[in-house]
Amino acid sequence: MYRTTTVLAVLLTSGTLHAAEAIRYEATLEGHAVLPAQTLIAAPDDAPEALQTSGKFTSQGNPVRSTAEPTPGEGMPLAGQPLQGFSGIRTVGDGSYYVLTDNGFGSMANSPDAMLFFHQVRPDFATGEVIVEKTTFLSDPNKVVPFVTVMEGSESRYLTGADFDIEGFQMVGDDIVIGDEFGPYVIVANARTGVVSEFHETVVDGELVKSPDHYSIQLPNPGADVPAYTAKRSRGFEGFAASVDGNTLYPLLEGALWQADKNDWERVADGRSALRILEMSAATREWTGNSWLYPLEDDSHAIGDFNMIDATRGLIIERDGGQGDAESACADDSTEECFDKPAMFKRIYLIDMAGVATGEAVNKVAYIDLLDMQDPDGVARQGKRDDARFTFPFVTIENVDRVDETHIIVANDNNFPFSSGRALGLRDDNEMILLEVGDFLRASIAN
Repeated sequence: MYRTTTVLAVLLTSGTLHAAEAIRYEATLEGHAVLPAQTLIAAPDDAPEALQTSGKFTSQGNPVRSTAEPTPGEGMPLAGQPLQGFSGIRTVGDGSYYVLTDNGFGSMANSPDAMLFFHQVRPDFATGEVIVEKTTFLSDPNKVVPFVTVMEGSESRYLTGADFDIEGFQMVGDDIVIGDEFGPYVIVANARTGVVSEFHETVVDGELVKSPDHYSIQLPNPGADVPAYTAKRSRGFEGFAASVDGNTLYPLLEGALWQADKNDWERVADGRSALRILEMSAATREWTGNSWLYPLEDDSHAIGDFNMIDATRGLIIERDGGQGDAESACADDSTEECFDKPAMFKRIYLIDMAGVATGEAVNKVAYIDLLDMQDPDGVARQGKRDDARFTFPFVTIENVDRVDETHIIVANDNNFPFSSGRALGLRDDNEMILLEVGDFLRASIAN
């Protein structure tokens, strides 16, 4: 293992600043499975014609409907729905995993024909394939969602990426509880049918949290007051953990909240940007009022996923916005194909909330570096290197969960069709990797 000299954990106790060092641990690649980017599924038979194809509004700038004929190939629009990138994962326990596909093509404007769904998948690390065992589409036939949805006039009322950006989830009994980035909201659906049964606003410190995309915020007339928002656009819920006993949910925002009294976005005492980990009852879906702070290592970073591994410890992905290996970065005078903004920071942190009171910063105890892992047996199916190392240089890595006492599963969101982090000029696939990290999983604030 490696010990970093950077101060990565800050705890505020009785008004005194305490700092601790996060410890770097090695990760070894033991499995690698790939779902090709160009993997399409058919919309349900009762879905409107508009949803039988997708990607019709993905032109640059203000999206305009494409008049091109949909194809099953690489061109847009597409004949069907792309499985797209995974943005949340949960271990089932039998070698399969629940994964969530996010809003579609990246924004409200370009995703009105992108359906929202989740899957049960099974990576076969022996063959390198990812088998999609079941896909469940989200719908709102009972009109639980209080605002106008894209498919409002249809009988099936399937939900789309112009309605929600679903980024994190937990299975609670017969339900799937999902965190949304747009509102931010929490929606609940039947895990078998995908039919929405509950809709919840986000409340922090007794105040309603709204982003610029909250349904109640509209463009004002000249001279009118603009409704206040306290969350940045597309910085709502990204991680969505649950306690190991299943009684409590811990939704994690991707962006800091606005602090009017400080005239700044929320920070911890040493000045780092801080994200709220909220607490919700799994049974009642009521906010408890408790929350904690997760400090980012840089204001430009974001989180990718959050899952608890025991009563006080959890795994959080923290990442920059770069993609591609730094070795292929563009030089100042480069004229060849290169990565103009390579991946420089892709980590999984182990946090410990033991002894941390509500309102304080969690302890960042340890981390693994996803840009510098071991592959002594040549397990990698993509990105194989001569130096027995392995990197995961994707712009958005949004899936992590514990598999057992010594392994974790990690997967990327491939941002189909826009990201190319594995190879220059090629669309990223959905990759799932199995990592041996036994020492890392045993780390805690106590040791």
